[in-house]
Amino acid sequence: MKIYTERLLIRPFESNDIDDVFNIYNNNNTCKYLLHDRWTVENLEKEFNKKLDNSALTKESVLSLAVVNGTKVIGDLSVWYTDMKDTVEIGFSFLNTVSGKGYATEATRSLAENLFNEFNVHRIQANLDARNVASKKLCERIGMRKEAHFIQDFWNKGEWTDSIVYGMLLTDLNK
Repeated sequence: MKIYTERLLIRPFESNDIDDVFNIYNNNNTCKYLLHDRWTVENLEKEFNKKLDNSALTKESVLSLAVVNGTKVIGDLSVWYTDMKDTVEIGFSFLNTVSGKGYATEATRSLAENLFNEFNVHRIQANLDARNVASKKLCERIGMRKEAHFIQDFWNKGEWTDSIVYGMLLTDLNK
């Protein structure tokens, strides 16, 4: 899968993306609300190989996509099917240095359009740590609506956290 936008190329990861991806995940602020800790030199290859292996979206596998601006990977999009028919969940991480430039919105909206139009999904959802304000705003910018807020329902990194579920249908995409 390759998606072209005005400023970006969205494609499966390639082996030479490793340093750019390390720059995304070797950051405590980026990983603060993710399920994993920041990447280190010691676990870099193992973690990056997971991204390389996730090169196709099937009912059994996750799709990991590089968001490329020029020649540099600035973001990571992930998609996987849930247990509900024709429903996928998305996840996203971007370099802190590109914050505020609209790249995350452009990439995530294009991914959503592709999922509805090419994969014929019925619903897209995102499950977030409720403290992750930037991700909440991104979901809202692409037309997702907040559907649930669960109180201390998720144990992560040694603490109970609230989680929020955002969702959208094709009809929500261009609102």
